[in-house]
Amino acid sequence: MTNPFYDPYVILTKVYSEGAHLKIALSETPIEELNRARTVRTVYGVLENDGYLGLCISAFAERNPKTAVRIVLKIALYWLIFLKKPRYMVTDTAVSLLKKMGKGGASGFVNAFLRRFDESKVVLPAGEEGLAARSNFPLFAVRETLSRYGDRAEKILLARSHGVSVRFERNEERYLARPHEDTPFGGLYLFENFARDEGFDRGDYTFQSVGSVAICAAVEPCGNFLDACAAPGGKSVLIAKKCIHVTACELHEHRVELIKKYFARMGVENADAMQADSSVFDPAFEGAFDGILCDVPCSGLGTVAENPDLPLNKKSEDIARLTAVQLAILNNCSRYLKRGGALFYSTCSILDAENDGVVGAFLREHAEFSAEEVLSPLAHEKTAYGVQFLPDTAYGAGFYLAKLRRM
Repeated sequence: MTNPFYDPYVILTKVYSEGAHLKIALSETPIEELNRARTVRTVYGVLENDGYLGLCISAFAERNPKTAVRIVLKIALYWLIFLKKPRYMVTDTAVSLLKKMGKGGASGFVNAFLRRFDESKVVLPAGEEGLAARSNFPLFAVRETLSRYGDRAEKILLARSHGVSVRFERNEERYLARPHEDTPFGGLYLFENFARDEGFDRGDYTFQSVGSVAICAAVEPCGNFLDACAAPGGKSVLIAKKCIHVTACELHEHRVELIKKYFARMGVENADAMQADSSVFDPAFEGAFDGILCDVPCSGLGTVAENPDLPLNKKSEDIARLTAVQLAILNNCSRYLKRGGALFYSTCSILDAENDGVVGAFLREHAEFSAEEVLSPLAHEKTAYGVQFLPDTAYGAGFYLAKLRRM
């Protein structure tokens, strides 16, 4: 059996040092299967509490540790504080790992740090900075959420995932004996744990978020439909059940292949996937579609409960760059819509700049479009142009949807 900190350390090093996405790092890293659940819990737990664990290190470290040592300390502190493991075991495991990795020179520092660490002496900053540390959201997002939602902001920012979201095509009765939570959408359930089996390969079910399904549920049936930013393909698959044909576009070639494989696994025959930049005009698409979905690249700050690595190094300047891309996609794809058709704009963000801000800018330049009411059985807040779903009432998910009709 390997050192129990080793696998989490390898995965977290890819996230912290190499900028890898957590889910990709988990899927691509060989880990000890016997303790996979423990490893997954540890890496998610460290990232969910990254801000607080950083405060703990600052409070008791006489110097700023190098990245490798800092990661080991965060794992150790997570086990000590949140998993309530014995201090001697945590300390010995951390020191043993450092020696195994050839970093024995840091073992004395780590040993002394963990032996004198006292959580009761860690002081959280007051106000918004303290909430940022507890929620793991970047400070600029905390400030905007507080400004917009007041007393509710803390619930929004501290909301946790309700579990693994699974959408069934068939044979769901085989799985519903497991602990699960119903949703307002047929065939969609949230499970405490759900290990993939042969039913996935048969297309009996797929892993699809509540937000993704909610957006598809709001899309109206039509003839030819364009999913402008389609990867990994879940929305295209579901929309293909209500539209005659779906064209799924994706910027990156390798992700187009993922969409095609998704279609094949789920038995979708009325959809095609192609590589295209949806911000660049294609004359062949002009006026060709009865409906369009622009699920644009965004900050992802509505999905922190599912993706705790997303806030790392996120800066307010990133939002201006993203909104420019979002508006470019919306402007371009509007040229592809037939008169009378509906264009759906969505993000997985809780920031107004990416949502109503982009839609408002678009509508000011496009008098031929108007915003229409979005209906959904999932709890939401109406905004000036669309609806905002928030993590505290939407199973831990935050996302936005607007419906724009071309007159």
